[in-house]
Amino acid sequence: MMTDDDAQDLLRRMLDAAIGAADPARVLASCLPEKPRGRCIVVGGGKSAASMARAVEQAWPDVDLTGIVVTRYGHAVPTDRITVREAAHPVPDAAAEAATLEIMEEAAKAGPDDLVLALISGGGSSLLSLPRPPLTLDDLIAVNRLLLASGLSISEMNKVRRRLSQVKGGGLARAAGKARLVTLAISDVPGDDPEAIASGPTVPDPTAQAGLSYLADKLGPSLPQAAQDMLRTPSPDGEPFESDYRLIATPQASLEAAAEVARDAGVTPVLLGDSLEGEARELGIVMAGIAKAVARHGTPVAPPAVLISGGETTVTVGDTKPGRGGRNTEFLLSLALALNGHPSIAAVAVDTDGIDGTEDAAGAITGPNFPRAAARQGIDTRRMLEMHDSFTVFDQLDCLVVTGPTLTNVNDFRAIVIHGPNNSRL
Repeated sequence: MMTDDDAQDLLRRMLDAAIGAADPARVLASCLPEKPRGRCIVVGGGKSAASMARAVEQAWPDVDLTGIVVTRYGHAVPTDRITVREAAHPVPDAAAEAATLEIMEEAAKAGPDDLVLALISGGGSSLLSLPRPPLTLDDLIAVNRLLLASGLSISEMNKVRRRLSQVKGGGLARAAGKARLVTLAISDVPGDDPEAIASGPTVPDPTAQAGLSYLADKLGPSLPQAAQDMLRTPSPDGEPFESDYRLIATPQASLEAAAEVARDAGVTPVLLGDSLEGEARELGIVMAGIAKAVARHGTPVAPPAVLISGGETTVTVGDTKPGRGGRNTEFLLSLALALNGHPSIAAVAVDTDGIDGTEDAAGAITGPNFPRAAARQGIDTRRMLEMHDSFTVFDQLDCLVVTGPTLTNVNDFRAIVIHGPNNSRL
């Protein structure tokens, strides 16, 4: 019979497998194109951009490599031939704007015999930031803050970001001119849509000619006027073009790697999808209900089993001044409250980049002892959930999962182990 300690150990090993399946050092080399006759100019941005750049250098020691990529502060790694810049995430800063301008200029240097190799990953929507005039960087910062608190889906957010940017929605590809352009991407979005990964700097914008007035209305009167005007009119960059776009790592592949670890441990994996969205706390309630059905009724699968899912939930802050927390710890706190100490269920929820929201943890892990441990600490867990202060709860309970920057990003990883039947009415 599996114990709770066994279940939590399995969850951590599954997490390691999920992150490992998206490690650029393991997966990038097999996706590289034919070597160019001339130079290879490497450009790009995202939380994985530096580790991807290093993987390119290691795979092509005999190629004339140059270029610039931008990654999040603290996510840089040593490189020999490709320059790595750092900037802010999830809200852009002046360093992001300066690095993006450098990247666009570097791409424009490519000649007909050169290859422009674009390395794109999650986080690029903030890190690759070059506002479309007359929008200013301050305007763009204000828009991003509104987006993060809006409760909009990632798809809707990226529609806004593409419309307001010179680099997104194919802007980087246009800068490369007629040079051969190949994109290597790590997906962090539901559906793996290229136009959504980092808001699509190397692919056409499918919403370029669409009216986005409804998104301007959702974001409200605090939206800068220049941004409102752009959302209500078509983009000037709506011409389609061909794109050689290669996904080197995806959320689904990481979920399948985790599932294999579960099978090897004799636990039946149930993959619920890599594209789950919605409010984090609402998803926590739903997932708790499914887990309890497994334990009580053996449906849709008999225990021992693990429910595995990915995607990107949202946290709508509203008028509440938020505490410390990200979407994964908010999901897990909601789940733990709904489970109410169920004796045979343990769960983990993390952001695979190692940073949940703006905190220094990837997420958290919890099990049946949660209500008792919180009570001993005097924590009002329901109030903390209302205050969006989930990080503080798990920090006080020593349940945070701290990986440091993983140098990859395939969105969120959630797993719930049901390690025995239970016929109680929990």
